Amino acid sequence: MADPSAIRDEAARLVAFFEAKGARRVDPPVLLPAETLLDLYGEDIRARAYVTADPRYGEAMLRPDFTVPVVQMHMNAGDEAARYTYAGEVFRKPEGASRRPAEYIQVGFELFAGGASAEADAEVFALIAKALAPLGLRAATGDFGILKAAVSGLSTTEPRKRALMRHLWRPRRFRALLDRFAGRAPAPEGRAELLAKPDPTACVAPLVGLRTKAEIAARIAALREDAAAPPIPAAEVALLDDLLSLRETMANITEHLRDLAVDMPTIGPAVERLAARGQALAAHGVDIEALEFEGSYGRTALEYYDGFVFGFYAEGRPDLPPVATGGRYDALTRVLGRGHEIPAVGAVIRPELVLDQKERRA
Repeated sequence: MADPSAIRDEAARLVAFFEAKGARRVDPPVLLPAETLLDLYGEDIRARAYVTADPRYGEAMLRPDFTVPVVQMHMNAGDEAARYTYAGEVFRKPEGASRRPAEYIQVGFELFAGGASAEADAEVFALIAKALAPLGLRAATGDFGILKAAVSGLSTTEPRKRALMRHLWRPRRFRALLDRFAGRAPAPEGRAELLAKPDPTACVAPLVGLRTKAEIAARIAALREDAAAPPIPAAEVALLDDLLSLRETMANITEHLRDLAVDMPTIGPAVERLAARGQALAAHGVDIEALEFEGSYGRTALEYYDGFVFGFYAEGRPDLPPVATGGRYDALTRVLGRGHEIPAVGAVIRPELVLDQKERRA
């Protein structure tokens, strides 16, 4: 691990690089209201973040990243176009037996801009690529807009679509649900027996927990509706599996996706946005003949991305986290802006990993 002072020097260099590109430095608070983050990510965030309680202010959370507080600051200010940069500590609990640090420095760049999203996506990607150019990193990209459009077009009920959308960022849970909704896997054990009872709510008296009997009855009604729904057609599942398994270069992926869109028309507009992004990336000097696209890329990232996603990785070091990650998060601005939305895309860099790669290449 690099010396802390060297990491801070590298962070300062990166911030200065972004400031030279027109970004204004901001310094969001370290302690954030937990309610906001729990509303955005659900209770899953508790397993990855540090939560504390204060009798005066309620639950609070050490920031797991900078994007949410920067978006909240921007939306509260009522601004439109803006560029920000920042540097500071973020805090995440290591997963399992991981030896990765629970606290590390993150440097970022966030671009709020109307107009063509493809141009903004390309500008941010190209800017991060330029900042990291001497390191010889591998870049990978994906697109949540295409994945969400594919799920929205499935021939199934709206509750099933919502469940699949909610678990796009949890690949194992998503697969389990898709297999069940497609009739490839049985319902959870005991559900059929419960729903076969004339009055399933009779099984829950006396009530235990926070749900009322009316809420339990509504849940049982929803389960019965789900049990009666026909399975998702096998052909649609096959198309979705094809999409998720795609690995190709940006230069070649568009035609493949257009072929899929013939049988999956809901992804058509998202595919055309990807095509425009590819052209914009090329115009910014990015070699799209070598740039990777993965259909499932980004599905273990934080859950606010809803379009273009990307990352930069050290070749031959699968033990390291990505040196940089980023993407588009328009929906997050709508949530934190209480209905007002501003197109936004950004990225973060870990300066200690930049130093690690510099030392390896020295």
